[in-house]
Amino acid sequence: MATNTRDRQGLLDDTEDVALEFGAEDDPVSRRKFKHPLVSFFQLAFRTAAIVAYLFCGWFSNSFVLSFVVIVVLLALDFWTVKNVSGRLLAGLRWWNYVDDDGKSHWVYEASKNKSTSKYTLAESRLFWLSLVIFPIIWCVFFFSTLVGLKFQWFMVVCVSLVLQGANLHGYIRCKVGAKQKLSSVAASFLGQQVLRNVAREAARQ
Repeated sequence: MATNTRDRQGLLDDTEDVALEFGAEDDPVSRRKFKHPLVSFFQLAFRTAAIVAYLFCGWFSNSFVLSFVVIVVLLALDFWTVKNVSGRLLAGLRWWNYVDDDGKSHWVYEASKNKSTSKYTLAESRLFWLSLVIFPIIWCVFFFSTLVGLKFQWFMVVCVSLVLQGANLHGYIRCKVGAKQKLSSVAASFLGQQVLRNVAREAARQ
């Protein structure tokens, strides 16, 4: 409530994407591998359970509706956990949305910059980002398999999973690279740097 009140008093600009920082400097990386083992567990638990249910639900029930409900509930639990808990504790990132008094929607992307305390470890950060990227890739494989196999019922399940997990992936990438910088420009900059490095290497060889 305090953050919303402060934002509404004029600290936000007129654009919908707003980047905020909570803290002053980069968090130091603790030597401990996992400071939040329970959070790390649930970072993987719900999304792993959703994939297991998708692959093996036919072994236990012939009802598509029951399988659909179970998988979607697991995906919803995963979305809530990653968005509201594990992103903040395992990577120092947070994204959210609110509607101001004028009815305008604002997207807020925050990155922790507090160096006074170590809130997460390098192992936790790697676990967070790997799971954030790998699981949507797995669902992309399922997406194409349902198209090739003409499994239109399961296609809906896969689409729901891609929307929920893709939303978290997009939100946290925006937190990492900055809300004001477009992802396309980040990718173009990265590719440009790679091309320049390759040119420099070839020139050095000659």
